Amino acid sequence: MKTAADTAEEITNSRALELVARAGFAVSGILHLLIGVVAIRLAMGGQGKADVSGAVEQLGGQPAGPLLLWTSFAACVALAIWQVSDAIFDFEHLPAKKKLAKKLKAALQAVVYAGLAITLFSFARGAGTDQSSSTSDLTATMMKAPGGVAILLAIGAAVAVTGVVYAIRGFRQSFAKHLRLPASEKARKAVTVLGVVGYAAKGVALLLVGLLVIIATVKAHPEESTGIDGGLKALREQPFGVYMLAAVGIGLICYGIFMMVRAKLAKM
Repeated sequence: MKTAADTAEEITNSRALELVARAGFAVSGILHLLIGVVAIRLAMGGQGKADVSGAVEQLGGQPAGPLLLWTSFAACVALAIWQVSDAIFDFEHLPAKKKLAKKLKAALQAVVYAGLAITLFSFARGAGTDQSSSTSDLTATMMKAPGGVAILLAIGAAVAVTGVVYAIRGFRQSFAKHLRLPASEKARKAVTVLGVVGYAAKGVALLLVGLLVIIATVKAHPEESTGIDGGLKALREQPFGVYMLAAVGIGLICYGIFMMVRAKLAKM
């Protein structure tokens, strides 16, 4: 058993897997950049789906779209495997509480990138999904289940809190400790600014998603739980919402660029 575990750890920490896993960060960055572009388009009165499925659809519509989708899928699978490996094998030298927190974070990141991989796979095989509809359908199903309302409220609160955590992480620049920052002062400053603005915008987007889940659950209107696309479109309808939406869009573009830079600079 010990030999099998050692072999698994050796494989998941291989240089080849690391290189493909790093590409997973870049894929996430490209998708966030595309979402940011759509958000700005919405602020200017245009149309589009400002969510992962909309971004993946745009990616698939490019020249060599199927190749882009399949390679992006492989990269996200590799990054999910890498995060699973971290959750299982790493952080053993840390105190118990800190070790548990780090392992849980890695496990959650694995779930996030596995979810991206599933979406990419769905579009790559020609069966795309509407993420907004999926979120509404899931909310409706959960409302009918025993204890579903409480679970939905907990999920909405967790997503909203995660948004706040992202914003705090950005303003505190705590993301920097996970990077090998470049030697150039100008380059370090550029990466830091991208991270601060990007994490803040990502935080706002997640906060909106969490609030929509909570509001839809309390009002018993599952159709109002529409994910990040619905959250950003709801923001547009608020006073000064067009400007706020444009600012979030710019921030998501910054986050996307930051994630692409992270593909090279991340401490794996």
